[in-house]
Amino acid sequence: MISLKDVYSAKKRIGPFIRKTPLDYSPVLSKHIGAEVWLKYENFQITGSFKIRGAANSLLSLNSEQKKRGIVTSSAGNHGMGLGYIGKVLGINVRVYLPINTPSVKVTGLKQLGVEVILYGNEYLESERSAIEDSLNNKRFYVSPYNNYDVIAGQATIGLEMLEDNPELDTILVPLGGGGLISGIGSVWKQATGAKIIGVQSEASPVMYESIKTGRIIEIPLKESVAEGLHGGIEPDSITFNICKECVDDYIIVKESSIIDSMKFMIYRHHLILEGAGAVGIAALIDETEKFRDKKIGVVLSGSNIDEFLLKKLF
Repeated sequence: MISLKDVYSAKKRIGPFIRKTPLDYSPVLSKHIGAEVWLKYENFQITGSFKIRGAANSLLSLNSEQKKRGIVTSSAGNHGMGLGYIGKVLGINVRVYLPINTPSVKVTGLKQLGVEVILYGNEYLESERSAIEDSLNNKRFYVSPYNNYDVIAGQATIGLEMLEDNPELDTILVPLGGGGLISGIGSVWKQATGAKIIGVQSEASPVMYESIKTGRIIEIPLKESVAEGLHGGIEPDSITFNICKECVDDYIIVKESSIIDSMKFMIYRHHLILEGAGAVGIAALIDETEKFRDKKIGVVLSGSNIDEFLLKKLF
């Protein structure tokens, strides 16, 4: 797991570059579920996503030569925007490989930050492989969205803030793609309390869940998803696999229809816009109500960068 010492160091390092987001009680969801529900509003974060935390910690940890050469990454959008924002502040050149179906709101956001954008591949793993090849060929440091200790330590600061704000939570629901977010949050909570850590994946891309079941990282066929931020495969040597084995207690796989219904629920009942990946925790709550009855639950709302065309489709 990520050491608490490193998480506290990351918190101090990235503090000037991020927002400490609220952890607020939700009367609407608490009544609807029959539990005590607390929401961690990472959708209010700078760049609209939690990813800026890991991006800041990773770039601030680079040596002078790595900063000079610039970095390259692969992303579904939000990680790239986090790196782009911090790169602009620190004067570090950032090149981002994205799948060709990345929502335009994320592509536009990256270009506005001055990021060099390369659209490549029909799904995330193809973009990732090209970015790694670019890194090797051009001697640019590759910053993985999940398979990077400093990135995970940055994301872990979310768990630290939640722990400081409400240490009595007994269940934490975390969106799960490559595992960087849940590895960080799970590391904090498992070393501090006995809270149950639950990863939520879309049925379109349950790669970590299927890999954990199989006992090794595997590739599986993927389907289109409104939760594109959680979409794609995992590097064969990813450190998140072993961390998830150690600190994730359960997995919930949610249907596309449930994610869409939860996005609508949060708009109508909570007056809040979430991207698909940011709403999967809400989908898990609503789909598995009995499992969460009478619990004290923390739900991470990971982002709000939804494409305007998808938002119109919801209605």
